[in-house]
Amino acid sequence: MEVKEPSAKYLARPRYKQTEVGAIPEDWEVVSIGDIASFKSGDGIAVSELRQESADTPVPVYGGNGIAGYTANAVVREQVIVIGRVGQKCGEVYLTTGPAWITDNALYPRAFHRKLDLRYFALALKGAGLNDLKNRNDLPLVTQSILHSVRIPLPPNKVEQQAIAEAMSDADTFIESLEQLLVKKRQIKQGAMQELLTGKKRLPGFSGQWEVRALGQMATANKGSQLSTSEMSEHGIFAHLNGGMSPSGYTDKSNAPGNSIAISEGGNSCGYVQFMFEPYWCGGHCYSVIPKGADNRFLYHALKGEEPAIMGLRVGSGLPNVQKTALLALPIRCPGGNEEQTAIAAILSDMDAEISTFEEMLDKARQIKQGMMQELLTGRTRLMPWDTRSVRER
Repeated sequence: MEVKEPSAKYLARPRYKQTEVGAIPEDWEVVSIGDIASFKSGDGIAVSELRQESADTPVPVYGGNGIAGYTANAVVREQVIVIGRVGQKCGEVYLTTGPAWITDNALYPRAFHRKLDLRYFALALKGAGLNDLKNRNDLPLVTQSILHSVRIPLPPNKVEQQAIAEAMSDADTFIESLEQLLVKKRQIKQGAMQELLTGKKRLPGFSGQWEVRALGQMATANKGSQLSTSEMSEHGIFAHLNGGMSPSGYTDKSNAPGNSIAISEGGNSCGYVQFMFEPYWCGGHCYSVIPKGADNRFLYHALKGEEPAIMGLRVGSGLPNVQKTALLALPIRCPGGNEEQTAIAAILSDMDAEISTFEEMLDKARQIKQGMMQELLTGRTRLMPWDTRSVRER
């Protein structure tokens, strides 16, 4: 009796095999990059030929750290993969959108030895973690021999490769749309700050003159105290701010209240302003700012708007710092009544909350994309019917 091959609808989930790159479908293969293409470095370019982007010089110049500028000429005319060869970003993978100049600090395919989807190849190279394979010398370097020896999983047919590339392209498009929207929201917030925090635009129902006060008339600024290593805990419930833009650690105790303002006192980020919703430990390189009669949120937004000026107060060459006297002398424009301060703060805080929501969405989208890459580039999730393994490139 003749046995007919079942349709894709009834085929069992494909079997997997163990390889040096992990478990992959048994109809996939593992190949060296050198078996797919031969990469070479580009051509040098004089610094004088590098230009800013304009209608007259639209050709991007790719170096070891990505696009280094623009020029009027091109080494390649069609879309191509570029890999940083030298520099801190060596091993980064780029896919050009058209004509490009490629310097001798980057690698690109000189010739292909087999057919495959270019976008899938770029994804597989990104998934290979070339940054981790570079030479550990003083000058980070990805050589041709290192690159050609890297092995990657490869689906058996171009159709499946294209399906994977298309799915990842959709994820990139979504992330880019979120990034653009986030930029727009931040620009709107910046414009609102310039209007509302200077009195150029008044909210309905408010009038009267604004005034300029020194920060010291509106708040106190208290420097915190250092914590010893024994007082730090990776499982602590309170952030330890000690200069910088993020916590330097965590602890089980706090010395500053929540819903208050913190300003970095020392270090490269001294002058950075942030609002702390929860109690925290204010370290020796941090100021805890407590309002005296002023609306707390208004004062935060006013200080955030003056952040460049606060950073401009830094002194010292070794460990730069913002002196308390200079900080408290900082002039702040404000309406005379707290009601207007509160109304302005409410609008700006709502904008901050919206921006925070989009930032969380963007982080989540990037995490999802990373998970998609791990699933799709190993074949753990297939986008094609299981019987497509019989459809191979001739």
